[in-house]
Amino acid sequence: MPASPQPASPDDRLIVALDVPNALEGLALAEKLGDTVSFYKIGLGMLTTGGLALARELKDERGKRIFLDMKFFDIGATVEKAVHGVAQFDLDFLTVHGDPHVVRAAKQGASGKDLKILAVTILTSLDRDDLDNGMMKPGAMADMVVERAERAFEAGADGVIASPQEAALIRALPAAAGRLIVTPGVRPAGADRGDQKRIATPGRAIRDGADHIVVGRPIWQAPDPAAAARAVIQDLP
Repeated sequence: MPASPQPASPDDRLIVALDVPNALEGLALAEKLGDTVSFYKIGLGMLTTGGLALARELKDERGKRIFLDMKFFDIGATVEKAVHGVAQFDLDFLTVHGDPHVVRAAKQGASGKDLKILAVTILTSLDRDDLDNGMMKPGAMADMVVERAERAFEAGADGVIASPQEAALIRALPAAAGRLIVTPGVRPAGADRGDQKRIATPGRAIRDGADHIVVGRPIWQAPDPAAAARAVIQDLP
């Protein structure tokens, strides 16, 4: 009788987005995923329903890595204080908007801790029409993402958030050496794109220069989330 195939081992290049309504559902999903997944994203939508408590549970009790996706944006002093508070939880990644004054303040707030500050370039749910409606300056989307990434690196960001479609352009920047590129907007072949507009498959995102990919709905909406996560991992080069 042939041996059963072995499950894919955890690969922390995959970050699973726990974009579920509350911490209890997030914990239940993490239990379904078990040892298949080692890195989780907890976003702003769960902040008021136990997100920070879930982050600590997964980090301290279960040994998982945690990406806190808060996208902080405010005056420098406020950002610094907020990041200083988050940094006490010894989490792994935190997002802030990529404006240089925000990045500098966030780095100051995280001083002395291992928390990596990731700067958001342009949300992967936006396209050029959205930027026009928001009165952003004209120009090609990719050019604007790369410019924001470069400015964020100059301000001290440990990495950036960008769509897979811009990963290769950012990785080619001299300032990107040793910095992280994390890509949401990743969809396995054939998956529904949902609210994402600038997408790529997991393997393509990594080959184009991403260090980590963020996948949410295609995993947690699957009949077997662990199998869906293993399929994503197996697609990575």
